[in-house]
Amino acid sequence: MKTNSVSFFAHQIIKPVSQNSEIILAVWEIGNPSNAGHIIRLAHNVGAQKVLFVNTEANFRAAKIKKTAGFSFEQMEWKFISKAAFVELLESEFRLVVLETCEGAKSIFESELPDKTILLAGSESHGIPAEIIEQSFMQVYIPMAGGCKSMNLSHALSVAAFEWFRQRIK
Repeated sequence: MKTNSVSFFAHQIIKPVSQNSEIILAVWEIGNPSNAGHIIRLAHNVGAQKVLFVNTEANFRAAKIKKTAGFSFEQMEWKFISKAAFVELLESEFRLVVLETCEGAKSIFESELPDKTILLAGSESHGIPAEIIEQSFMQVYIPMAGGCKSMNLSHALSVAAFEWFRQRIK
């Protein structure tokens, strides 16, 4: 059996999301350049508008990010922004959905995600600050039935981004 994703998807009919649905992937204080590359590639896979890395200092070497982002590195819009610039973005038409294990969070699989979503995940070690969670439209978590109750940052964003996508193509 021959496999090739490019030729496979050339023959698949994938429903597009509606024109009034958009997602922006964002990470608060990312600490790992490999995760950054994975998230850029994920955003490209799911058709995100852009990726925002909210970091005080963006001191990653581009080559480290590009290694995992692949060709998405140059084809997907992504950037590092300040915390102040991110807070300003919250006044846009997009709704902030935080992916966090916090009080009041609901299962992502039982939540209706907004059409225009900024999906924000926290840093690998500290999560999302309370003041940002308080400004969010919704807080969601990923149910985990197994013994491990944590997930790699890029994997968690993948589950959440594709749940947003799944809800848009029903």
